[in-house]
Amino acid sequence: MKTVAPLFLVRGAACLILAGSAMAEQAVMRDVATHDQLSEKLRVANNKGPLSDFKPVEGEDPTKVKHENILDVSDFLAFSGHCALVPKHAVLFIPPAMAERVKRQDGAILQTWPDFYAGNRSWITTVEVSRAQAQGDQPLAEDLVKRMQKGTNVVVATYQGGPISVLPPKVQAPAEADKKVPAQTANSKKP
Repeated sequence: MKTVAPLFLVRGAACLILAGSAMAEQAVMRDVATHDQLSEKLRVANNKGPLSDFKPVEGEDPTKVKHENILDVSDFLAFSGHCALVPKHAVLFIPPAMAERVKRQDGAILQTWPDFYAGNRSWITTVEVSRAQAQGDQPLAEDLVKRMQKGTNVVVATYQGGPISVLPPKVQAPAEADKKVPAQTANSKKP
């Protein structure tokens, strides 16, 4: 039993020597980089900043473009000394009794939409619209329009919880309008 242990050690050492010589044959020997070479690589890396990969913007400088006044492209909702801004055309319906609440009030404290809506849910109704409806590609549902006109609340269009402008529906092409007219008249002639 005493002779077995040294035999394992001899075999293990032989395996390591063979593996080391095989690795030495595969290893590529090269010169060590000098201080000057390393300094040159560092200088090149430091001179090339992260913005050097970006191309200059074509056209007018966006920082010098005159932006619209936010008050010109917004409507106010105001009540009880507080107000909020919503985009133009986001208010879909204003009942006559609520007309005073859809204008700017002097001295009102400006709130964010979520805070203002949370405090005024009793007279504001929101209608979630799709992106296509907001762009005017799809009209609002007829039953929704009828319900809005019969309601007593101010109706605000929202998209993912925030107010959004709703463009009027786009006009159909004349060819499409002609195709739909005969179908409607055919249905109306039936008793």
